[in-house]
Amino acid sequence: MSAPGKNRAGIRLIAVVNAVSAALTLAFWGLGWLRLFAGREITDPAARAGAAATLGFLVGDLVWSFPLLVLSVPGLLRRRAWGWLLAQMANALWVYAMTVIWVRDLYGGSVSPGAMLFTPFAIFAVWAAVYLWRVRDRFYADRENPRAAAGSESTSRGDR
Repeated sequence: MSAPGKNRAGIRLIAVVNAVSAALTLAFWGLGWLRLFAGREITDPAARAGAAATLGFLVGDLVWSFPLLVLSVPGLLRRRAWGWLLAQMANALWVYAMTVIWVRDLYGGSVSPGAMLFTPFAIFAVWAAVYLWRVRDRFYADRENPRAAAGSESTSRGDR
């Protein structure tokens, strides 16, 4: 296990980046909603299909990514296991979503504003996932696993 003060800067950096990316996600989709959907009917079938895909990302980001990012911040800063888990889930979503977006954009022949804005967060997420894995012991301290603090390696009922 690493020393108590070690790894604070990296964990704080991830928390700050998650907070910034949550704010940008909310702003991006707020503007996206106004631009694409507010007050107009989309009648062209191809444009409607594109809008439907965009709406899917909007809903997915607001239902999953945004809450994971926001809730991970206090959990990371307090070194809670749930904060670590939420941050890792957000990291996986960044990598997955940006993979889909880049494949779509490259296949379609143009790069979307979202790809340009959010790709740095996906790259950061790859580093953050590895970093958080390496310092995972900082999140599973005696606060949440008293048996581990007592020196017992047994954690399941079957091992008692």
